[in-house]
Amino acid sequence: MTPDQIDSIDFEKSGGLVPAIVQDAQTLRVLMLGYMDRAALLETLDSGEATFFSRSRGERWRKGETSGNRMRVRNVSTDCDRDTVLVSVEPAGPACHLGTTSCFGDAAGADVLAALERTIAARADAGGDESYTARLLASGVKRVAQKVGEEGVECALAGAAGSDEELCSEAADLLYHLAVLLHARGLSLPEVYTVLAQRAVAPP
Repeated sequence: MTPDQIDSIDFEKSGGLVPAIVQDAQTLRVLMLGYMDRAALLETLDSGEATFFSRSRGERWRKGETSGNRMRVRNVSTDCDRDTVLVSVEPAGPACHLGTTSCFGDAAGADVLAALERTIAARADAGGDESYTARLLASGVKRVAQKVGEEGVECALAGAAGSDEELCSEAADLLYHLAVLLHARGLSLPEVYTVLAQRAVAPP
């Protein structure tokens, strides 16, 4: 969304405010629900950081001003009635003041994998010999791909003859190395999720 598109939003329908659904750009998980007036939305677009209007205090506030858990805005779009906005963000920390990832509670799954990808990216940027991730990435894509193959075999063997605990452990190793391989190729797990989503709705 660009500032000149704001005029198409129906702020008057709810007394000058529109609900703003905030979604993690990587996991697509809903993080929180806030409200924006025209000025808050303009500030969001201009600053690149999620800014809201507090109904209780009657003023604008930028997410993370006191906690440091800011939200870098990737995209803003509207719903079909143009009276609600969807804010896609990269969160710098928990969205909820209670310390949870989302105001709707913590969950495993994509959140854990997103955290794993962020850790891999941080280790890659830091470099050095102390991090296994950094050393693995420095060895090149072919070596990382080889490790995925090795971990896949170990996972298959655990599935065929190992305990449940062993299988889960080997599956975690496989997912980790797969995430490293995707990073090495400039890809990410959400791109894999897109393929899975397409297959989920494909006709049998």
